[in-house]
Amino acid sequence: MIMSAVTDARLVLGTGPAALLGAVAADPGRPLAVGVTGPGGHGKTALLRELARAHREAGGTVREGVASPDRPGDPGAVLLVDDAHLLDDAPLETLRRLVVGGRHRLLVGYRPWPRSAALAALAEALKRDGQQVVLDPFTVEQTRDYLAGVPDPVRGGELAAFVHAQTGGVPRDVERLVRGLRGAESPPGLPTEPPRAAILAFGADLEELPQDVRRLLLAVAAGVPLPVDLLGPLLGREPASVDDLVAYTRAAGLLGADGRLAPIVRRAVVALSPATERTAIWRRLTEVQLGRGAAVLPLVRSLRAAGALDDCPAAALEAAAEEALGGEPALSAELFAAAAAAGLPAGARQAVAAALAGDLEAALRLANRLLGTAPPAVRAEAATVAATALAHRGQVERSVELYRWSGLAPSAAFATVGALALGRPVAGVDVPDDPGGGPPTLHASAARLMAEGVRESIAGPPTSALSRLVQATALLEPDGRRVLLPDSPAALAALTAIHCAELDIAEGVLDRAVTTGIGGPLMARRHRLLQAWILMVRGQTAAAADRLAAVTVGDPPLESRDLLLATALRLGIARRNSDVAGLQGGWGPALEAVVRHPVDLFTLLPLGELAVAGARLGDLARLKPYLREAWLLLDRLGDPALWSAPLHWTELHAAILTEEPAVADAHVAALLAAADHSRYATVAAEAAAVWVEVLRGVVEPVRVEAAARGLHDAGLCWDAARLAGQAAIRTSDRRAMTTLLECARVLQARPPARADGAGDGEAPVADAGPTRYRLSDREHEVAELVLAGLTYREIGDRLFISAKTVEHHVARMRSRLDCANRAELLALLRTVVADRSGVAGRQPWPERGPR
Repeated sequence: MIMSAVTDARLVLGTGPAALLGAVAADPGRPLAVGVTGPGGHGKTALLRELARAHREAGGTVREGVASPDRPGDPGAVLLVDDAHLLDDAPLETLRRLVVGGRHRLLVGYRPWPRSAALAALAEALKRDGQQVVLDPFTVEQTRDYLAGVPDPVRGGELAAFVHAQTGGVPRDVERLVRGLRGAESPPGLPTEPPRAAILAFGADLEELPQDVRRLLLAVAAGVPLPVDLLGPLLGREPASVDDLVAYTRAAGLLGADGRLAPIVRRAVVALSPATERTAIWRRLTEVQLGRGAAVLPLVRSLRAAGALDDCPAAALEAAAEEALGGEPALSAELFAAAAAAGLPAGARQAVAAALAGDLEAALRLANRLLGTAPPAVRAEAATVAATALAHRGQVERSVELYRWSGLAPSAAFATVGALALGRPVAGVDVPDDPGGGPPTLHASAARLMAEGVRESIAGPPTSALSRLVQATALLEPDGRRVLLPDSPAALAALTAIHCAELDIAEGVLDRAVTTGIGGPLMARRHRLLQAWILMVRGQTAAAADRLAAVTVGDPPLESRDLLLATALRLGIARRNSDVAGLQGGWGPALEAVVRHPVDLFTLLPLGELAVAGARLGDLARLKPYLREAWLLLDRLGDPALWSAPLHWTELHAAILTEEPAVADAHVAALLAAADHSRYATVAAEAAAVWVEVLRGVVEPVRVEAAARGLHDAGLCWDAARLAGQAAIRTSDRRAMTTLLECARVLQARPPARADGAGDGEAPVADAGPTRYRLSDREHEVAELVLAGLTYREIGDRLFISAKTVEHHVARMRSRLDCANRAELLALLRTVVADRSGVAGRQPWPERGPR
């Protein structure tokens, strides 16, 4: 029996009790028959005593206890009876008669259970002939009133919200928590859990409870819905008897009307119950759940939160780990480890969970141990885990060996993908109809389509490759979070789409992969990095930088494949933003990333971007061995146009920066030869030919604009604007220059400049780098023409502004760039303009020889 009440704290009343107390204080002599009911701890005793105090202060008499039927007592006195639910039938009948007689004044308090026929009759009489007050838990506002005077560690009433959430508003529990908070030494700010003193305050109450009620509380404390048909077998009782236990527990103020325990009560039940009793109940509960085929993860999650995983059978831990694998692989790995600690033989599923969570270190460690000691079936799964982890770490050759050795259904297909990525399509390239003899699951079918898609990207049309890879992605969407992948079909589809200038398709498939979580956390970063890459290619460098920052922040660190993509992204963004410092700062880490991840088919995109950055920094020689390996790889595969065209495009621009016309011509020729293969090759071939002609001083405005718009329509927006801009500053035709500059602005989504130059100095820069190097559009135009050797008058004639305005622009640039003299200004302008335009000089290239 729980007798606690809020007796020494400030009384906080609801509307009904407050009105009753006010009426008694105003007219203490009025007829009175009041029944106060509510679960334990809701303040019945406190309200009854407050009503009695009001009578005494008015000069009245208050007598506690039940009058004898023969001597009903002084009708003028107030009879106070608390805990009437504990009385026998005879005194309850006496009270009922007194209420019905209407001559005596009574204050009666009782819980809603146990509810004998006599108590029900008394309650009905009080309700009909007197007044019944039902006490409810505090609202948040009432909790805030109760806390008046208690310092709130944070503003906005968060302490009241915390107290109410922990206690469910039960006044007794609010009082205990507030007392504990007052006496506890805690860091500043809102508390995160009740102090120990508040938990210990429940000890005496719990000890007085019947054993079956304590067992019920322990079962409910597990935190899972418990229907009566489950509680019966758990507690060894009939359903009707279980209903009585539930009613008793609710009447004690421990169990809410929704059948749940308030957090503070749950903590107290878990912490203060005997360990043997708790273990027995929770073990039995997990066994019952497993026997019913019901989900055990919610139960195990609750036990974990209570720090009681040791009370869980190994079988329940294993089942919960499997349930958590798709949505929470890190939790799954933890539960598999707990199951092993509880005596379950070590298996590969823990390694699978660790890998899906992105913890490749733990996955490799577990898988390697199992490869040497486990039974054959476990070794096969462990081999796939190790193969997957090694693929992400750039050790593709070893990954292919392990996939082939494992013999599981999808492994042959994954081995094929890895072999093709290395440019070594030897044994295993042909994907068998039924790899490994396994069933045609969605996983196995998707793996087969992945291998077919990569093979088609090398030997077939891009449309066929994209179709297979997108189909593979769709197959994995229903349950893709649980699938361990060396690379996802979504990532391969996006790479293929980027290589053939189908950026909308790439974006769509990546968006779906992120939404559905294909490959779990292990693949999430790769998908987002590829999304950032598309943004960068489109010229949306700020959005790309934001996406990159979101992916690279926090733990764990990026694995080598993702690290290579991230470093190339960082340098690509810096190059497009004219961020010389960013290029210089990112070059060292980029070279390290290249060393860590050997060249394969799926790293050609970042490798090409690094080639341009290396040429811009004058350090391309350090990247040359890796570029040679890339071309050897492509040569082994028969020089597939889809994969080679983007590398030719980036190497063309590296050759432009290093002033190697012959090398540039070779890349142009290769692009022209592949022009019919894909949309990318078509637009890149035309743009490459035009670009090289522009550098040789041959500017055909119509052809330049067509090539630039082709690049823009294919998604290469930044390159498109550069091509138009380069042609504009090299033509001597003022009308052509104006047209091409306007085209460059449009393609780069910039507003057109005013012809008179007004406001140009403050125009924003779309691809802004460090503040020190920021110039407006018009200042860039003036700088390029100054470096070309034109006089202020000649520049003015070209830009349709006065020579004085040109002089004003030059003076402002000198001040902004903090140059001491004209020589310093020219030197810095060469760096800024060359970086923005992608060329190192302004002299026309020599004419090329016959094609």
